[in-house]
Amino acid sequence: MSTDAGGDIFTTEAPAAGVDQPRIEKAVREILLAIGEDPDRDGLLDTPARVARAYQEQFAGLSQRPEDVLTTVFEAGHDEMVLVKDIEMYSTCEHHLVPFHGSAHIGYIPNTKGQITGLSKLARLVDVYARRPQVQERLTTEIADALMEYLDPRGVIVVIEAEHLCMTMRGVRKPGAKTVTSAVRGVFAKRDRTRAEAMSLIIGHS
Repeated sequence: MSTDAGGDIFTTEAPAAGVDQPRIEKAVREILLAIGEDPDRDGLLDTPARVARAYQEQFAGLSQRPEDVLTTVFEAGHDEMVLVKDIEMYSTCEHHLVPFHGSAHIGYIPNTKGQITGLSKLARLVDVYARRPQVQERLTTEIADALMEYLDPRGVIVVIEAEHLCMTMRGVRKPGAKTVTSAVRGVFAKRDRTRAEAMSLIIGHS
């Protein structure tokens, strides 16, 4: 438990689920004051509450678990690659708390039982990890590792392409620059031909 500059007592522990919206509102108001703005002017009166609601959505992944998304599997007898491309992805850079956005591409080869998961589950898994303070490298790894753990596939490949606003609106200011990260597991890591096939399908996206 701590005391802020105004003498108010607040806890330092994060809430078990969701976000502490009143605390965010108070913090945003302080930021507005710190940059020389007037948080009481008409245009900013509701900004702290709007930011709190936005953070509730942007960081919803902190209260979600990958196993809640990947619990449903189907007996399909499929033993070839399943690939979902161009999954729209928005996340927040943990270094500057500004967005990065782009596309995730996920491929996997089902386990020896031929079990598959719903295609929408792959998109939801991306959201579980993207809706947290993140770095793209860790985001890519976490998605791949979760798929390996909960689907037990023979292999996984995850490729993410994203533009980071911390590079385009500040710092080096290079709009249009994209960062590409990948993670390969199982047969995609062991077999060059399998990995090359997946990459050719991903690179061929429009």
